[in-house]
Amino acid sequence: MRLLAYVLRRLLFVVPQALGISVITFVIVRVLPGNPALVLAGSTATKESIAAIEHRLGLDQPIWVQYGRYLKDLVAGDLGKSIVTSQPVVDDLVQRLPATLELIFFGLLVSLIVGIPLGVSAAVGRGQGPAHRIAAPYSLLAGSIPDFWVGLIVILVFYAYLGWAPAPLGQLPTGADPPARITGMYVVDALATGNWGVLRLAAAHLLLPLLTLVFVYMAPIVKMTRSSMEDVLESAFVDHLESLGLHRRIILWRALRNALPPVVTIVGVLVGYLLGGAVLIEVVFSWGGAGQYAVLAIVNSDFAAIQGFVLAAAGFSLVVYLAVDLLYFALDPRIRP
Repeated sequence: MRLLAYVLRRLLFVVPQALGISVITFVIVRVLPGNPALVLAGSTATKESIAAIEHRLGLDQPIWVQYGRYLKDLVAGDLGKSIVTSQPVVDDLVQRLPATLELIFFGLLVSLIVGIPLGVSAAVGRGQGPAHRIAAPYSLLAGSIPDFWVGLIVILVFYAYLGWAPAPLGQLPTGADPPARITGMYVVDALATGNWGVLRLAAAHLLLPLLTLVFVYMAPIVKMTRSSMEDVLESAFVDHLESLGLHRRIILWRALRNALPPVVTIVGVLVGYLLGGAVLIEVVFSWGGAGQYAVLAIVNSDFAAIQGFVLAAAGFSLVVYLAVDLLYFALDPRIRP
């Protein structure tokens, strides 16, 4: 019951946080250079036609009046209409967010599956062994290279030179039909529906952007796992377990559980970075997700689309941070309510 009360208290903060994010985003978007009326009217439009479009969009009204109207629509679930796609922003996000979440989900999953064992092995080796020789230079290298540059190199090597991967032009080849929609993530939907042909194509197109994200964003997981595991292995807790004569595997498992809370923290932060990194990766690989949608919105001064993407990203981050807190309670009994 205390845990439920904690969750409810956290959820109460979601509304003011979302409200604050909407205010900041609304103001910043209108302060930045750009005019959606000019985009709609065209570069050769007259001042009169631009002014007429601004009046139709309500851009000539005071900013607090504009925000009041926007907030009223937001409460009703209306994020506005995109001037780029001419579709409601809600529909655009529902269509495009699964592609971005697919990158984040599989990128994080592979990073955890590979990064945590690599970090543990490096810690157990205490500065020696093959795991240490791999983890140390990799962490330094991955932390110093921009993700979009890694993506370009990956395309050059595996597509242009070796020909091992398909063209980086979206989630599926041109003309291929997507699987029946369940989650919107092609790999997951193809697997759930048993569409093995589409699964093979979707997995092949996912490979290069996934490799890019994992290479760049797995490094913090490896470093944090190694550091936290080394601290636990040197603690009196492990000395006590060893004095009891427990098997080495049991000792390492219990040590890992005690070392996981800092790793959970870095994973929660990393999800936010993955969302930002996916924006650039989607542009490089023409992925067609919410990140690429946000870039097009910024380039075209599409206020409604920018605001909708920021709110969706903020909501996603709030959910992730709540999940991190709940994992803390599950892993560390000392901080349970």
